[in-house]
Amino acid sequence: MADTKTKEKEPLFSKKNLGLVKDPLADNNPITVQVLGICSALAITAELKASVIMALSVIFVTAMGNVVISLMRNIIPNSIRIITQLVVAAALVILVDLTLKAFVPDLAKKLSVFIGLIITNCIIMGRFEAFALGNTPWKSFLDGIGNGLGYGVILVIVGFFRELLGSGKLFGIEILGNPVEKTGLYALGYENNGFMLLAPMALITLGLIIGFQRSRNKSLIEETH
Repeated sequence: MADTKTKEKEPLFSKKNLGLVKDPLADNNPITVQVLGICSALAITAELKASVIMALSVIFVTAMGNVVISLMRNIIPNSIRIITQLVVAAALVILVDLTLKAFVPDLAKKLSVFIGLIITNCIIMGRFEAFALGNTPWKSFLDGIGNGLGYGVILVIVGFFRELLGSGKLFGIEILGNPVEKTGLYALGYENNGFMLLAPMALITLGLIIGFQRSRNKSLIEETH
């Protein structure tokens, strides 16, 4: 009875609950540590705006999907749990897709294929299966937010460097100067690295981020040996 009361009185933002949000941002990042969901990290990060939109979309689907699966966890037959998870993810992705088409139609066209692929994103299906099916809605929500943020932070970092170094812009705004009129850094002889906008540089940039994180965390280095 004492244990039950302790659990009931656990603060919503207890250290343990906050850990569900913080851990995926660093030592248990879904992209750099678990190496999940990297397809979109390689495909849509040539522009920072696209990276941010994709990040927000995945955060929404992961968090809301986790809550729905958690609420249904005691009534989902084991034989159809994967199908149920796919249906929940698909419904949320359709909602995201329609919202993007309504408010940012041009960007929605660029992301159309990849927004659809959120349905089968390993991060989302993994959290449904590994966490939401066995935890309360609140904890599942925090877990979804944490893993979505962990995914989104990496996308934004990759998108930031690719767009800035590849075109001298961020969100389409010239940051380093005008390359045609030779203002800003371009007046000093700087040239955009067009290679940054190609898919191979997304992989290289992501590899550098993974290498940097692992160099700072000895436990991650030990796990690879």
